[in-house]
Amino acid sequence: MNLARLAAEAGARGAPVRAGLIGAGKFGAMFLAQVPGIAGLEVTAIADLDPDRARATCRGTGWTEAAVSRTDFVADGAALAARDDVDVVIEATGHPRAGIAHARAAIGAGKHVVMVNVEADVLAGPALAREAAAAGVVCSMAYGDQPALVAELVDWARAAGFHVAAAGKGTKYLPAYHAVTPDDVWPHYGLTAHEAAAAGMNPQMFNSFLDGTKSAIEMVAIANACALDVPDGGLGFPPCGVDDLAHVLRPRDLGGQLDRRGMVETVSSLERDGRPVFRDLRWGVYVVLEAPTAYAAACFRQYGLPTDSTGRFAAMYKPFHLIGMELSISVLSAALRREPTGCATQMRGTVVAVAKRALKAGEILDGEGGFTVWGKAQPLARAADALPIGLAQGVPLLRDIPQGAVLGLDDVRFAKDDPVPALYRAEVAAATRG
Repeated sequence: MNLARLAAEAGARGAPVRAGLIGAGKFGAMFLAQVPGIAGLEVTAIADLDPDRARATCRGTGWTEAAVSRTDFVADGAALAARDDVDVVIEATGHPRAGIAHARAAIGAGKHVVMVNVEADVLAGPALAREAAAAGVVCSMAYGDQPALVAELVDWARAAGFHVAAAGKGTKYLPAYHAVTPDDVWPHYGLTAHEAAAAGMNPQMFNSFLDGTKSAIEMVAIANACALDVPDGGLGFPPCGVDDLAHVLRPRDLGGQLDRRGMVETVSSLERDGRPVFRDLRWGVYVVLEAPTAYAAACFRQYGLPTDSTGRFAAMYKPFHLIGMELSISVLSAALRREPTGCATQMRGTVVAVAKRALKAGEILDGEGGFTVWGKAQPLARAADALPIGLAQGVPLLRDIPQGAVLGLDDVRFAKDDPVPALYRAEVAAATRG
């Protein structure tokens, strides 16, 4: 609760927190828009494949020319991570292999890391966290993004003595969305392709939000950070508004839709026939609490907390998240408290690549939100040999894959100099042995 004061005091004594941003896309731009108003926080360097575009982004978010001139713009993220004038590296490229490389470069240089790159986190988050701890730095989830906000709710619930029955977020979902490609994504957002292009919106990235992949990635990240389980059959996306969270997200033997207590799940803002859910949670996050005693359940009732029919399950939620505009919370927490806003601790789940259509040997997979595959959350024990969505980009298929089939790690050919497949296999082997 004292981050603003701590940051202001650091700035006043001439030691502001110095951040370096890798990837000046939408998330990064929202962060940059807030920085000028935060005492004790500076962005000393920005790395982007197009430094001129990054400069334009800063100007477009309200930076003065003086502020732009004080910032170095470079193209090399690893070089940024090694700079002496950077205390915290923000990895916001969205590219899993690049994210892992940048995080390791930052940790090796003794820098804290804030991983906006959830794709990298679900591939190697526990390994990066161990490396960071050994180096005496923090590797953190990005506050403002839904996984970190959920991790905060889960931590609050447990610190208050409640059992966590379920945790997750809301989204707009219908089963047919799994087949959507970047070519037909914009009507689902009420936009034309021209309007989306004018706003600088990337169709493949936005399609990942729609086709279920991003939800799977975020739920697995939450499971890995909060010691929660991934549903055995993958995310169910039950239609559910905020008033019904405690009813829907409780175990099946009590009338709910969970396999068991302690699960991650994403709720849909649409009924299966396309009608809007009443008081939906499309933009928010939630945790479902279970009272540990009859006394606690009675207190739920006495203080007006809506519960399920048993009186023992209740929900807390946050209806919105501000994405990059809240990212400074993680940056300041890492630098001033040496504390992450969520951090992967163990591999409990993975996000497997599923064929959107029949695929032929020799085709090159195009990854998250693309034309070839979508990502499905799975418990790690059930999918140890499956191809994770984070490795399903830019690699050729070795055999034909029917529509709807889960791809295997041995179904593609990785580049010989790519270190990430071996890192992922090692993490999976260690987790499944345990």
